[in-house]
Parts: sequence; C-alpha cells; structure tokens
Amino acid sequence: MKTTRPADFTDVRATNLSVVLHHLRANGPSSRASIAASTGLNKATVSSLTGSLIEQRLLRETGLTGNRIGRPGTALALDGSAYAAIGLQVAADRLTALAVDFSGEQLLLWHRAFDGGPATTGSGRAVSAITALAQRAATRVRQQGRHVLGVTVAVPGLVEEGGTVRLSPPLGWADVDLRGLLSGSLRQPGLDVAVANHAGLAAVAELRHSGGHDLTYVTGAAGIEAGIVVDGRLLHGSRGFTGQIGRFTLGPAGSPTLADLAGVEPLVRRALPGFDPESLTDLAPAVEQVATLARFGDTAVLGALRDTGTHLGQGLALVANLVNPEVIVLGDHYAALAEWLIPAAAAELSRNTLAPASGGTRLVASGLGLHAAALGGAVTHLNRVDTGTLPTTR
Repeated sequence: MKTTRPADFTDVRATNLSVVLHHLRANGPSSRASIAASTGLNKATVSSLTGSLIEQRLLRETGLTGNRIGRPGTALALDGSAYAAIGLQVAADRLTALAVDFSGEQLLLWHRAFDGGPATTGSGRAVSAITALAQRAATRVRQQGRHVLGVTVAVPGLVEEGGTVRLSPPLGWADVDLRGLLSGSLRQPGLDVAVANHAGLAAVAELRHSGGHDLTYVTGAAGIEAGIVVDGRLLHGSRGFTGQIGRFTLGPAGSPTLADLAGVEPLVRRALPGFDPESLTDLAPAVEQVATLARFGDTAVLGALRDTGTHLGQGLALVANLVNPEVIVLGDHYAALAEWLIPAAAAELSRNTLAPASGGTRLVASGLGLHAAALGGAVTHLNRVDTGTLPTTR
C-alpha cells in the first residue's frame, strides 16, 4: 500500500508561492492586499512570500495601485528580467527555437532549414544541428542578462519521459536517446534538458494560453497526434506514449487509418491533384494554396475539405467519448484550414459523441501558429517555477 508523505513547511511554502505566482500570472499586477484578499492567504504570509519572490527577481514592484479606499498599495508584477526558458521544435524539414522570459514575453523566434538525416545513437547531423541551435539560443538569452531555466525539445512520435525517442516516423528515428545526446553535447552542468512529444507540448502551450483545464490539442503537422489535458494535467500514460490518434483504424486489416483519411498531406493531395509532395519539404505553401482556392469557392477543394473534416470529426468523437474534453483545439495546418474543416468536423463530433450536445465538447482553432510545441517546451520550465519550485542558480 502506498503511503502519503505528510506535508512539511517546505511543501506548504511551495504551495503558497505557487498560489501567489498563479494569481499574478492570471490577473496581472496586484497589490499585496489584493493578493491576500483574492487568495485567502493572510497579509503577513503574502508579505513574506512576495519578499522572497522579489529577492529571487521573479517579482518586481511597479508603482502604486489606485485603491478607492485607504492608502494606495504598491503593485507587484511578474519580473521577466532574470530568467528565461527555451523550446525547440523538430520537424522533418525545419527546426524552430523560441525563448520566453519568466513574465511570458517572447525573446526570440528562429526558424532554420533542417535536413539532418536519421539521428544515430553515437552521432548524426540531426543531433548536431539541434545542439547548435539550442546553444545559439541559450547564448543569446544569456547575453540579455537572463539565466536559462531549461531547454525542452519537441519531437513528433513516441517519446519516453526520460527523453528517448522510441519511434518518430516523420523523422525516420528509432531508439534515439536525444536527451542524453543533447545533455552531453551542450556540456552545461545544471541546465535542465528535456525531450517530449510535439502534441503534448503544444497542449501545454494552449493550456496556458486559454486558461482551461480540460482540452485536447490536435496537430496534423506530422500524421495526427493529440495532446490531452485532463483537470489541468497533461496525460502521459505508463511510458509517455499517448495521443497517437492518427493510428485509429475501423475495418478489416489494411483499412485506411485516420491519418490516411484526415491528415494534412492526404488532404493536400486530394485538393491539389498536381501536388508532388516530394517537391516540397514544407507543407505550409500548399496549405495556403488550398485555403486560397477555398476562398474562391473551388468546388473540388471545398469537397476535399468537407470530406477531411468529416473523417476528422469521427476520429475526434472517439477522443471525446474517452476523455470528455471541454474543448478540442485544432492546431498548426488544421488551424489555417479551420474555417472549412470545422463545420463538417463539428457535425460528426456531435453526431458520434454520447454526451449531450448542450454544453458538450467545443471544436476551435488554435491561435498559436506553427510553433506551438516550441512555446510549450519553454512553458514547461516556467510552469515548474509557478508550482513553487524556485530557481537555485543565478
């Protein structure tokens, strides 16, 4: 039988620090009195906690608040000047690096062409390219006077929680200890390096952006994957292998998968008969061409979008019946085509979901663009601080 360790002073203080940080992240600059009134913490506790956070340069005083009654209080806000985190996103054709400071302000967003070839256990151009970009991003952040809290790399496919990429068909990788290779190559003791699934990290970014607690983020950038958040927590599964909804198949052996029927590349093939996927490493221009033709009312393109939306909605209904998310968010290329995909997908989602339509799962488009997973990678390190685990290195 598993026993529960009783909370000690350190646990309580971390919880209370988390309460203060979450309040300020959600509500913006607030006085100590306002924090105390809103959180239920007493004023002395708030003063002690905010004093520690100011000393750690996680908070700063911004001036006086305009209280209607009594003396004005000093407003506190998140301080982004001391700390930052980096997210890297790996796709078959492109690397993306994104850094944000602790207040959430974006510090850099870089895109680099990527043709590293298969990553191998001992070496490989792929790992070298990822390491070089991470190193350059970390150097740039440090030149701005900020301590790097950590680097997280987003990879499509099966990624174990320890950072080993067990299988990534879009990249042609298998059994790559990416975290180990990066940690060894970066040679920066104490730097928190992590590797996680693309869709899961995008869901983390969407969660912070939307403020919800139960959502599923669906990406079509490489097959179809889902990041599933339940009660504010990302589902990982026993080894971290969750969200591979593109593998859904209904029918006899050899039947098309959901990715075959509703993936972005198959959609582009149907909408643009002359499209040669081998001629493009980036689907974005082809997706934009599909959107342009749809705006002009091209019947063949509209039909392809409707069929894709129908199949996608049927697949999403399986997810909705399993975890009952409040909202399903269509990300990356799906978001660019959401205007035409959502009507058919939402109809199928409603038709195939057992839960009542009233107050049921909503289907929306993400506003985070094609780099949501990189943002989520950076956010994971900010989230750790937000839980009261304060940085120990300056």
